[in-house]
Amino acid sequence: MGVGTRENTRNAPPGVRALTAMSGWGSGMSERTVSQARKSLTHTRGFSLRGVLPFLGPAFIAAVAYVDPGNFATNIQAGAEYGYTLLWVILLANVIAILLQTLSAKIGIATERNLPQLAHDYFPQWMNVPLWIVAEVAAMATDLAEFLGAAIGFNLLLHVPLFLAGLLTGVATFAILALQRFGFRPLEAVIGLLVAVIACSYLVEAFMARPDGGQIVYHTFIPQLGGASGVVLAVGILGATVMPHVIYLHSALTQSRIPAHNLREKRRIFAFERIDIWVALGIAGFVNGAMLLLAASVFHATGHSDVATIETAYQTLTPLLGNAASWLFALALLASGLSSSTVGTMAGQVVMEGFLGWRIPIWARRLITMAPALIVIALGVDPTQTLVLSQVALSFALPFAVAPLVYFTSRKDIMGGLVNKPVTRWLAWGVTVIIVMLNLGLLAQTFGWL
Repeated sequence: MGVGTRENTRNAPPGVRALTAMSGWGSGMSERTVSQARKSLTHTRGFSLRGVLPFLGPAFIAAVAYVDPGNFATNIQAGAEYGYTLLWVILLANVIAILLQTLSAKIGIATERNLPQLAHDYFPQWMNVPLWIVAEVAAMATDLAEFLGAAIGFNLLLHVPLFLAGLLTGVATFAILALQRFGFRPLEAVIGLLVAVIACSYLVEAFMARPDGGQIVYHTFIPQLGGASGVVLAVGILGATVMPHVIYLHSALTQSRIPAHNLREKRRIFAFERIDIWVALGIAGFVNGAMLLLAASVFHATGHSDVATIETAYQTLTPLLGNAASWLFALALLASGLSSSTVGTMAGQVVMEGFLGWRIPIWARRLITMAPALIVIALGVDPTQTLVLSQVALSFALPFAVAPLVYFTSRKDIMGGLVNKPVTRWLAWGVTVIIVMLNLGLLAQTFGWL
């Protein structure tokens, strides 16, 4: 028997039961929303917009990680230095993200457990501790990038010192996290609004930049790296786009959202969740592409290929596209940093409680994860370079999240009727191999083997 029953949850260790209660986001649903969700599950055919709405949300929270400040740093550098050349990496990363987030959501729906909890239940302690350590390092790298990005956004918009901007970021993220006490819907609404701000800002900026359509089509489908540093940027884009911490988080967001009474309902919930994923990650993919297009058409095309920092990009946009473009850029960066930093803290909570059964107050975790970013700011370390390196670190952590994800979703005794089909299983393992090969390429380039 798998772990997809409430009986398994009751028999779980106390710390894991606490996590299930914490991550049972369904407690925030109104009676009207629950009623509409149940009606959608009882229908046997087709979908309606009204029927899908109660199930939308988890993928939008996960998608925030795919448009975080790390993406700004890597995409700006890639576009400024290589023009449109690395567009295919963004497409590849987005396709991989859709596949992995689909598998992550499926775990929560099929088992009513999340990925760290399954690792806790099925893996020996000697495996869980290293997996937890890698996940925590990834969460710290993520939070460093996201917190720094929001601080830079405040700095650019309000013209305040970067350290003060970091303190403002801490206050703002505490306020957003406090919405959890009212259930998941208010939190999803705020994060969805911030994602909309990011998307709209880049839609306007992409229109203002007037990118070359022919170059877009060519480089989206023809793989090229452009140079030695293209390997680093390609791995950085992958690490910035396919985030390990939301592979863990998404499974927690779906595990108790709408409890299913039978396999048919689980399959229908999964069908709704796929819609959520395609919409949310489709928007995220557009934003990532627009970031690179903006840098390619504005910086690379005008001889500003040395634009390597977010601050320089902001300053350079003003003479090239006007004040509105630079203001929209900073606004999108701020929205990205605040939303993704909030999501990163939530993911860190899921990771610790799932792997080890430990639980600390979320405000305490927020304070702890703020510290590295504030130290980096106080020491005057280049924020953009820190962002890029943090994304490379995330890419190295990816296999440690992806391999267990594919393993569990391929086990019929755990997943039941939602177990991976052979094609999905082989695609997922193929993605794991691609990630490992890109990382090996980065190592070879770093140590001069290429």
